Amino acid sequence: MASSESPAGERYTALVAAFLGRPGVTHGSEGPVTRRAFGSDALKVDNRIFAMLVRERLVVKLPRKRVDALVAQHDGQRFDPGHGRLMKEWLALDPGSEQDWEAIATEAMAFVAAGR
Repeated sequence: MASSESPAGERYTALVAAFLGRPGVTHGSEGPVTRRAFGSDALKVDNRIFAMLVRERLVVKLPRKRVDALVAQHDGQRFDPGHGRLMKEWLALDPGSEQDWEAIATEAMAFVAAGR
């Protein structure tokens, strides 16, 4: 799990606690993890990632148009997993964004659960 020493880590820990117990939701640290892989500390619905903490930012999967709108509002950037290719349906929320983490994660969970 993310470090609870940082403010973002504390917020993510609270977010995980808020989502666990919802139908189909699991957390990446449940069960054996043999290596530190992409999404190993992620929130998942039906075994598909919808939210994770990466480099102290909440990263969520949303429809491309929603990501475009949040980027235009300066709430975040398209997520780059580290290979230089921006992911069009993934948003890395800016630390200073006023977006509610639980609300945006709920939106992401619904998008992913719908199979998109």
